[in-house]
Amino acid sequence: MELDERSSERAWYVVHTYSGYENKVKANLERKIESQGLQDVIFQVVVPVEDDMEEKDGKQKLIKRKIFPGYVLVEMIVNNHSWYIVRNTQGVTGFVGTEKEPIPLSDAEAEKILSSMKKEAKTISVLNGDTVRIKDGWFKDKTGVVKEVDASEGTLKVEVEGNILELEADNVEKV
Repeated sequence: MELDERSSERAWYVVHTYSGYENKVKANLERKIESQGLQDVIFQVVVPVEDDMEEKDGKQKLIKRKIFPGYVLVEMIVNNHSWYIVRNTQGVTGFVGTEKEPIPLSDAEAEKILSSMKKEAKTISVLNGDTVRIKDGWFKDKTGVVKEVDASEGTLKVEVEGNILELEADNVEKV
């Protein structure tokens, strides 16, 4: 089947990128979508990430770790033009599937990946300077002082035993 004969169904596709270029590919593709008015065929570009703790210089830090290094998810309707735009974005090496026939993720696969990344809107009930107790993770039951609140992301920076941790707001309670 030729790409231009495909149905007009939107689906999630997996795009292979050079390792370490996932965020650059996302930014480049989003710029192309905006500048070329492709919002009606390319809907979302996602680099799947998860929260993880990392120790650096003796301090614990919450980081965003890529779930699938070297891959980006793109929700799109595949036709000749959209396929060409994505395939020829700097840093992209191809789609998962054959060279000319990208294979979409099943709805269940896409939902599983995306639901693991979704954040619910959170009401943050602590302020800078408040003392909080950590409810889960490596620093469970430790107390610390809130140094910064990021309400838009639902995160806090908390100083615990000399370490600055970035934590989800729902992972702490006010003492």
